[in-house]
Amino acid sequence: MPDEPHAHGLAMQSLVPLFPEVTPAQWEQLTAMAALHREWNEKINLVSRKDIENLERHHYAPSIAPVKFLKLMDGCRVMDVGTGGGFPGLIMAVLYPKARFTLVDSVGKKITVVQDIATRLGLKNVDVKNARAETMNHEHDFVTGRAVADLRTFVHNTRQLLCKGAKHSLPNGILYWQGGDAAVEAEVSFLNPVFSFELRPLLWDDEKFEGKRIVLYRSQDLLRCKKPDLPGMTQ
Repeated sequence: MPDEPHAHGLAMQSLVPLFPEVTPAQWEQLTAMAALHREWNEKINLVSRKDIENLERHHYAPSIAPVKFLKLMDGCRVMDVGTGGGFPGLIMAVLYPKARFTLVDSVGKKITVVQDIATRLGLKNVDVKNARAETMNHEHDFVTGRAVADLRTFVHNTRQLLCKGAKHSLPNGILYWQGGDAAVEAEVSFLNPVFSFELRPLLWDDEKFEGKRIVLYRSQDLLRCKKPDLPGMTQ
C-alpha cells in the first residue's frame, strides 16, 4: 500500500506549477492544512467520502485561483459566508496573510473544525463565527461564497456586510465561486458581474470545472438584485 501522507504531499505538489505566485512557506502551510482536513473528515463529512482523495485538485485548487487576479491591500477585510470546511476562506487566509478573514457558518460542528485548523496552523488573521450572515452587519471589503445558496438569496443575505470601495485590484463586492449558465444567472438575478475568471483552462482543462468560474459583483450594484422567489438562508 502506498504511503498515504507521501501520496497526499505529491497531490499538493501537482498544484505548484499552476501557481508560481504562492511561496514555498505557503505551500508548506497548505500541505499541513490538507492533512488536518483529512484528519477531520474521518469524523465530520466536510468533503464527500468519495471525493476526499481529490481534496487538493477539487477543493484547494479553485480556492487558490484568486492569486491569479486578486491583489489585496494590507488590512483588507474579507468575510467567507457558508465557509463549511473553510473553502475558500482558510486557504485564502494563508495566501493573503495581511488581510483579515472572518469565516461564518451556521453549522456549529463545521465551525469547530475551522477554528481547530486555524488554531493548529497559527493563522492569526482568521476569526470564526457560528452565525447566519443575515444576522450580521459588520462592513467588509469582500464577501466570498461558493454557490452556497441561490445567488439572489446569497446577495440579499450578505449585501449589508459590504462597504463600497476600489482600493484593491478588484472593486469591493461579492466574490462568488459559481457554476451553470452565466447568461441565465444574470437574467434571473438582474445582476452582471464586473469580472469573471473561468477555472477550467487553469485547472488542467479538467471537465470537472466546465462552466465553473469566479465572478465579482460590485457592492454598489447589489441593490438591483431581484428578490428570491422563496425565503432562504445561507448556511
